[in-house]
Amino acid sequence: MIDEAQMLSDIGIKLKMFTDHIDGVKVIATGSSSFDLANKINEPLTGRKWGAALFRDVHVAAPHAASMPQYHLFPLSFSEMANQTSVLEEMGCLEMRMIFGYYPEVVMHPGEEKERLLELVNSYLYKDVLVWEKLQKAEKITRLLQALAFQIGSQVSYTEIAGLIGLDSKTVEKYIDLLEKAFIIYRLTSFSRNLRNELKTSKKIYFYDNGVRNALISAFNPLELRDDVGALWENFIMAELLKKDMYAKNYAHKWFWRTKQKQEIDLIREADGIYTAYELKWKDKKKTQCPAAFKAAYPEAKFQVISKENFIEYV
Repeated sequence: MIDEAQMLSDIGIKLKMFTDHIDGVKVIATGSSSFDLANKINEPLTGRKWGAALFRDVHVAAPHAASMPQYHLFPLSFSEMANQTSVLEEMGCLEMRMIFGYYPEVVMHPGEEKERLLELVNSYLYKDVLVWEKLQKAEKITRLLQALAFQIGSQVSYTEIAGLIGLDSKTVEKYIDLLEKAFIIYRLTSFSRNLRNELKTSKKIYFYDNGVRNALISAFNPLELRDDVGALWENFIMAELLKKDMYAKNYAHKWFWRTKQKQEIDLIREADGIYTAYELKWKDKKKTQCPAAFKAAYPEAKFQVISKENFIEYV
């Protein structure tokens, strides 16, 4: 088992030698820089690897492995924790998870959540992005992530963010791509099929972990003292649905939907040709209805609301 394998020169060739010359051997190579590790391992180990990532990349090399799938290991999920304890107990931790997230180091040290998250963000979170791109100005990456943290659940403009942090829009897009490869954030694009007034090139950005998002902007207040509960809930559910689909091998496509008249739906999901629209509401007091324009344009699509009262059946 080799940790931080990307630090070794010619690591892919060396792992190939292990698997080719030692009968029955399995080699686990891990590294916190998924894109760098993948570049150095993938080519020599074609047909011999399994891949995975948990804010890091894991490659399991074995001889005579003709076609191995790739696995993504995300932060812990609601269902995993409920299976470890109970649904009732994990429900009691829901508000804490929305604030501190599911990063394993945080979950394993109750009472130290804030300290562990700040250490993660300040010391480890995007160091590989800086090393890989030989970037000297870490404060630019920090400011970019902070700007994105304030915009979860909202449409993101690279040009607007570039103006806020003092970079050009192409550099912002490049950094966002690197941060996505580092499993810190991920993008959701807009859904458009039938209507001329649908937004076609917009995007939203979410964090894989609520705790990381909150640590970036030092926002650890309890929910009753916050004005971003809706955004936190949206990010939380988006991450949980992503984990569930990936682990269950549900090969679903996801988008958000919005028109120029600002009618919108948080999530459109397509699996096996079936479309479902989801609104993500912390409290569904007004019994949210499907926007009339969407219902008319896509009458075959289902519409569901995910709130804290019913989210267990979805995650």
